[in-house]
Amino acid sequence: MNGHDRQWSLNRHNFEGRWCGTSQWHLRGEGPAGQLDLHHPSRTIEGTTYAISFSDADTGLWDGSGLLFAPGGRRQLPLTRQGYNQGGQCWQFSGAGGQSSLRVDPAQPRFGHEINLFHGRSRSMLVLLWGQTEAGIWRLEAVGAVPFRCGLSPNPEPARPGLSAAALLEQPRGWPGQLERLAPGAWPDHDPTPQACERFDPQAFACHPLTAAFADGLVCSVPEQLPGGAFALQVGCLLSPQQFTQVSLHFDSQQQLSRWELRRFAPEPLAESLKPAT
Repeated sequence: MNGHDRQWSLNRHNFEGRWCGTSQWHLRGEGPAGQLDLHHPSRTIEGTTYAISFSDADTGLWDGSGLLFAPGGRRQLPLTRQGYNQGGQCWQFSGAGGQSSLRVDPAQPRFGHEINLFHGRSRSMLVLLWGQTEAGIWRLEAVGAVPFRCGLSPNPEPARPGLSAAALLEQPRGWPGQLERLAPGAWPDHDPTPQACERFDPQAFACHPLTAAFADGLVCSVPEQLPGGAFALQVGCLLSPQQFTQVSLHFDSQQQLSRWELRRFAPEPLAESLKPAT
């Protein structure tokens, strides 16, 4: 199995299912202040559904409804092994995956990321979208959070309690963790062995003034305005009272994505069995 095929296999393992949830969107206001309220969603869409199915090992279908940005709220996309990830924007770990803008590109209307963190048959999704102002400043314009549960599962994951960002990040303080890395275009043909990493530090996660919590235990710390040089985006989720997963996206001084980092934290001795089976 080559690296492309391993990413395709992880994509199928992570995403196959009928994912249903209520999407909550925080959209920058149209008024003079142009504020982005991350405490109260400006748009809520009941019954958002991403149905992802595969007819064979090489072919599938993505069928979405209750979508904010698609005409009529619906969209379908064919999935094929051959065509998967031709632009290199999709990334997969076991139990985490999504898609990312690979660089801050003034020729593009948006700089965006979709991060999905899985636990059992739950899928916690956070979408982050920046747009350019007339002055050429990249400003966070939209944040979407969806607590998906798989409708095909006889035992769906229970709802998670809402917590403030400070309370959520305090819970895993000091937990040991394991680290995995991916670099754009450098797809390994097997899952690398996780390495021990630093214990969880809430202050290290909350590296930006804009640090906020959302539904399903999701939390992020990101710049409201993108800086001119290197920066990092932090997204995490308290998947259970004893598991916190963090995705870090690192951009270099040329504002190109250099790597994705996945950290899984759990209290001892649970840290030995963090990685989901594939």
